[in-house]
Amino acid sequence: MPYLSLDVGALETNCYLFYDEAGRDCLVIDPGAEADRIMALIDQNKLLPRAIVLTHGHPDHAGAVASLMARYRIPLWLHAADEEAMRSAAGLGLAAMFGVGPLPAVERLLRDGDTLVCGRLELKVIHSPGHSPGSVLLHGQGLLFSGDTLFRGDVGRSDLPGGDEEELRRSLAMIRELPPETIVLPGHGPASVLELELKDNPYL
Repeated sequence: MPYLSLDVGALETNCYLFYDEAGRDCLVIDPGAEADRIMALIDQNKLLPRAIVLTHGHPDHAGAVASLMARYRIPLWLHAADEEAMRSAAGLGLAAMFGVGPLPAVERLLRDGDTLVCGRLELKVIHSPGHSPGSVLLHGQGLLFSGDTLFRGDVGRSDLPGGDEEELRRSLAMIRELPPETIVLPGHGPASVLELELKDNPYL
């Protein structure tokens, strides 16, 4: 499969390296903490980071962003709604609780339907508010990077600033329309397959 993963930080956030095996181009998805470990995995596999993509802007998914941007001189991509939310007083307060400073400048504001190119591979951006106003799903190559929208057997919470239970339900309805063989790669916890989630996850 065209990805590597490792869990980082106190909340064991899943950081993913989505890469094109031929050219070694790589997107770094949700580098939540422990920049040194993430960089070591990148360098050991001779990957070429092209951008950092956040499924949402919460600090447990973004704590290593600044270090990776400085090391690899790569841009940050994030949905516009979370770029605004994470620079609000509530967003800055949440980041401070994790010891994370304000996000660096976002070069690309993601929108629903955008296509992210990684070498010869592509991921489609699906706006999935509910956990946060700018949460996104990244879908392609038989994979779904679901952030904190969908976990194995569970879903993300909607009671944090900017969360919305009704919007989360609508986002989950979109996931139900994806191919059942899709591999689900969540922001925390183990991977799954959508077919199993449709069968066993009470929220789907």
